[in-house]
Amino acid sequence: MRAPIQSSPVPFSYLALALAILLFPGCGKTGQATASSPAKKILNVGNGAEPQDLDPQVTTGVTEHHLLMALFEGLVAEHPSGEGIAPGVAESWETSADQLTWTFHLRAKARWSNGDPVTAHDFIRSYQRILTPVFAAEYSYQLYVVEGAEAFNKGTLTDFAKTGFSALDDHTLVLHLVQPVPYLLYALRHTSWFPVHLPTIEKFGPPDRKGSAWTRAGNLVGNGPFILTKWLPNQAITVERSPTYWNAAEVKLDTIIFHPVEDNNTEERMFRSGQLDVTETIPTDKIDAYRRERPELLRLDPFYGTYYYNLNLTRPPLDDVRVRRALALALDREAIVKTILRAGQEPAYHFTPPYAGYTPGEKLTGGLAEARRLLAEAGYPEGKGMRRLEILYNTSEAHKAVAEAVQQMWRTGLGVEVALRNEEWKVYLDSKDNLAYDVCRAGWIGDFPDPHGFLEVFMTGGGNNDTGYANPGYDRLLKSALGLPDQSARMDIYRQLDTMLTRDVPEIPLYFYKRVHLISPRVKNWVPNIIDNRGWQYIDLDPVIASGDLKGKD
Repeated sequence: MRAPIQSSPVPFSYLALALAILLFPGCGKTGQATASSPAKKILNVGNGAEPQDLDPQVTTGVTEHHLLMALFEGLVAEHPSGEGIAPGVAESWETSADQLTWTFHLRAKARWSNGDPVTAHDFIRSYQRILTPVFAAEYSYQLYVVEGAEAFNKGTLTDFAKTGFSALDDHTLVLHLVQPVPYLLYALRHTSWFPVHLPTIEKFGPPDRKGSAWTRAGNLVGNGPFILTKWLPNQAITVERSPTYWNAAEVKLDTIIFHPVEDNNTEERMFRSGQLDVTETIPTDKIDAYRRERPELLRLDPFYGTYYYNLNLTRPPLDDVRVRRALALALDREAIVKTILRAGQEPAYHFTPPYAGYTPGEKLTGGLAEARRLLAEAGYPEGKGMRRLEILYNTSEAHKAVAEAVQQMWRTGLGVEVALRNEEWKVYLDSKDNLAYDVCRAGWIGDFPDPHGFLEVFMTGGGNNDTGYANPGYDRLLKSALGLPDQSARMDIYRQLDTMLTRDVPEIPLYFYKRVHLISPRVKNWVPNIIDNRGWQYIDLDPVIASGDLKGKD
């Protein structure tokens, strides 16, 4: 998943913070109890940016993923603990001895928000939609693990009935895999595997057309714990508890309001004033003050993601690996994480984050002297003769600060002139997808806790490969990984792939993420989650009674 936001460093008075946060965030008028009626549980969440869309088969970002987890549900769901798998639409499943055939038994009581039953045929039609070539879904490759999915998506197979997706009856779904997939159940939590309600989509146009009105409030039919009731662009998106959700009795919140606030300082002020219960992030120069004054409000959690710069390999001089490597080696990552970010992020010298026993092999090595040598060898001694580059980033003070630091390091270290360009989230995504950039800020959060989800980003023609990188040897090696007999051999293949990225430099890794945000003590069951998937049905709020705000109320 593409990550949109990170903390922003801007001037701040620590004394003002110490005084302001004593007012205690999360105690606004919305959702308060009265003597005669219990409070509605309304959670206000900062969501970083205005979403690109709410179609689970179109979107690719974390911003959208948070919303879709409330509105839709796949075969499996998040576990309340934050780790592992819980049953979703499927109440049970089994697999064959060779791990190639998976059978999922769907709940008879699973319903869409309009009351229609959720059936295995809904899943089949949804998978056909995301794999339809003309639909051009960027995440279609997630389903390539199923027989015939890749061939259908690339147009070499035209009969979807010949793929490995099948429905034995309304409540039995079968997946026939190309090869065993150790992380399959984790992958099924991703939105690309979610069902969509085709009858609703078809009311608003062809199902293979993106951007139709079916995802607007009042039109969208989902099957998750909440339903979309209001969408005020660039202001708020409101979802309310769904009465048709199969587990509605266990959903704690009445309402969630997602606020697309791109300015991190505005978001932090909203938190202090009680307008938000949870922020997407926090301005980095306020982290130390929160550590000292109100550490119970500050969350610094592990986060399986990499912040990096994409390089457009279709544009000279970035088509020269020596130039790309010189740019990568000229950066002081330690300075970036210590002086700008300040939340314990780790400098990154390879693309895939270490996790659960996996550690990439080769790292970027060599300092500024080697960077200068490579740039001179490429024909640009001290940057002479090299055109000005441009760094694209989506709107955020943090991205701006990092880009300014990189700009200065390349200018002073290599003599390379750099311009900066920022765009709001949806425009930035279009520029990135269409390779309308030189250097582009990017972030990748694991779609599931396995290196495969990172390394498949750079397969040739992949929907999320926004660099122009094409390496047939890389593609062959990636495809071979899942067919290996044991986990150790598979991890060895991933180390080779990471090494290839380190040598070819289609991207420049900068640091490994931390999940940094503010959260009110009122919020319950917000457990750490390595990829920050949120099971909204488990979140709860403590009631708040503010007597000063109750005067004159019934």
